[in-house]
Amino acid sequence: MRNKILWSNETNIELFCLNAKCHAYRKPGTISMVKHGGGSNMLCGCFAAAGTGRLVRIEAKMNRAKYREILDENLLQSTKDLRLGQRFTFKQDNDAHN
Repeated sequence: MRNKILWSNETNIELFCLNAKCHAYRKPGTISMVKHGGGSNMLCGCFAAAGTGRLVRIEAKMNRAKYREILDENLLQSTKDLRLGQRFTFKQDNDAHN
């Protein structure tokens, strides 16, 4: 049963620690500079017991339509790549009601 579950999640990866504490280790006497504003990347991916599926960079704001588009374009291909077969359970964000 557990071999037929496809898990999905999204995450936001921040560049240059904009909203969290950041620790940098550098040689004594060096100065650290960042000459741009940083930013972030929103990613959506999936995995199963057999391995990882597709990882998608989300370019626009995530909403219901965008999430549906990502699933339509990537979910079935990931299940084929992972050899889950026709019957599998899809779980998103640890939601017990999915």
